[in-house]
Order: sequence, then C-alpha cells, then structure tokens
Amino acid sequence: MNTPDRWLSLKLVAMTAAMFGFAFSLVPLYDAFCELTGFGGRTNTAPVALIETDTGRMVTVQFTTTVNEYAPYAFQPSVSSMEVEVGKVYDATFIAENLTSKNRVGQAIPSVVPNRAGEFFRKTECFCFNNQPFVGGETKEMPLVFMVDRGLPEYIDTITLSYTFFNIESAANSGT
Repeated sequence: MNTPDRWLSLKLVAMTAAMFGFAFSLVPLYDAFCELTGFGGRTNTAPVALIETDTGRMVTVQFTTTVNEYAPYAFQPSVSSMEVEVGKVYDATFIAENLTSKNRVGQAIPSVVPNRAGEFFRKTECFCFNNQPFVGGETKEMPLVFMVDRGLPEYIDTITLSYTFFNIESAANSGT
C-alpha cells in the first residue's frame, strides 16, 4: 500500500472512531437535556417536602404500559387510572413478569403526556430509577410514589404516565 492510500485509510479509521464516539456521547447528553428541560416527557424528581398542597384540586393520572417487541415480559399497572389531589403523595404499583425460564434484566422508561405536565409530575420512588433483575418466570410488584406539583397549569386535568419496558440483559452484562 502506498503512502496516499495509508493516509486515506488512517483518515477513514479516525473519522469512524470519531463518529462512534459522538454517537456514544449522545445518550447521556440527551438524558441531561431532558432532565434539565423536562423535554421528552421526563419527570421532575424534586423533594416532595418543598411542595405545598393545593387542597381541593383533582387531576386524573392515567397509567399505560407497553413492552418493547423484543422484551420477554408481561407488564401492566395494577390500576389504569387514579384521581389524585394536587400536592398530595400517592402510591401506585406496576406488575412485571419474566416470561422465560432464563434470568433477565429489564428497565422501564417513563414518558409523561402532555409534555408540559412532566415538569410538575414528581416521583420520589420509582422502579424506573433502576434496572430490574428477574429470575426465570419471576413476577414482581414494582412501586411508584408520586405527586402532582401545585404549579400544574389549570388547563391540565389529565396526565398520562406511560412506561415502556425493555430487556437490557446484554447491556447489564457488559457493564454499560
């Protein structure tokens, strides 16, 4: 291989490495952006103790779930909706089952609709904060503790909290 060919090969390898590095850094950058702005339905996780109650104002919180097409799980909320008073803390439970005989690791990714409500939906405890290990055939009840901040705009009377459950076994095993 002559010198111009080697130089071109080195440039292509360097460009490929740079593109991989850039793509790899997009996930944490996007997560930081969503956490900061509330974009993408991310919820606020500020401490509940700092929030005053707004007694009397009720909001409907709907729970929906989906399972990634490649995830071998059954996943659902224990109730499909709740009427909650703004400013009060509530508990909800979600149930997931590993449908295989193999040990698996799952992760739930939340989304809030309308997007504006994500700023005011506060989770103090959520199964979505951590990976969820399952032994083969195991069923788990997974807790959610939440409240709706009193700053929620008056025109919002229904919030939909949706979770998608993914199998992340390969990512968990590789340490990523």
